[in-house]
Amino acid sequence: MRTRIVFRTVVAATLICLNIGYGERGVAAAPAAAIDATLYTRYHTDPNESIVDWNVCGSLPNSSGCYGSGSLGPFGRVGGVLEGEPKTDLHANTVTRAIYVLDSASGPNQNEVVLYVYTKVDTITTDSDTVTVTLSQTISLPLVGSTSAMTPSMAANKQFLFIGTDQSPQAVVLDKRTFSVTQLGGFSPPINVFGIFADQYGYVTLTFGPFRGGSSNKFIVAGPDGSDKEDGDGSQFMFDTVQGLLLRP
Repeated sequence: MRTRIVFRTVVAATLICLNIGYGERGVAAAPAAAIDATLYTRYHTDPNESIVDWNVCGSLPNSSGCYGSGSLGPFGRVGGVLEGEPKTDLHANTVTRAIYVLDSASGPNQNEVVLYVYTKVDTITTDSDTVTVTLSQTISLPLVGSTSAMTPSMAANKQFLFIGTDQSPQAVVLDKRTFSVTQLGGFSPPINVFGIFADQYGYVTLTFGPFRGGSSNKFIVAGPDGSDKEDGDGSQFMFDTVQGLLLRP
């Protein structure tokens, strides 16, 4: 049994409307397109799922094709890959983002879980994109890994990563800025993580227990700030506007 204490705060805000950012007829100006909006990054793993290859391709005002490629790893087993939010420097013409690679079979016995954080920088001109990818953080997580048919799960919002495996009764919440790690879960009796799912507003649902396990399953909803907003019985999921979810084991 888990106990939650919820504190509710009411904030009064004063809205001040300014006549800024509008055209001559009072129509809001369209935001400028991102400088890398016509570029994309493809990822591929080798048959052993120990290497992640990447390629940056697309088009620029004076060119098109592929502009950079490389490999990440080796890993024990790639359990998941996510990109972070892009940060654009218009003075340097750069776009910087993180690449998160979850190794779900790390260590000498391949039963450890490690998160590798890479920094990807695209330096963009009208003709080319110079791409660099460097390892910036290696974080051991308090989770159980395996080389077997284990199902690791990873989802994110703007501030946090949520990671779990079906070998561990607790998931971890990792702050992207400080890399501090906290845990969510801890039901009694222990129930391992089944899956982690996010929506476009930063809410994340963590489901514990076997698929379609009925009342034996549990769930937690975490908010954009990483805190526990709700928990209860049953299998619960979330959907976003990009990736479809296949509701089968």
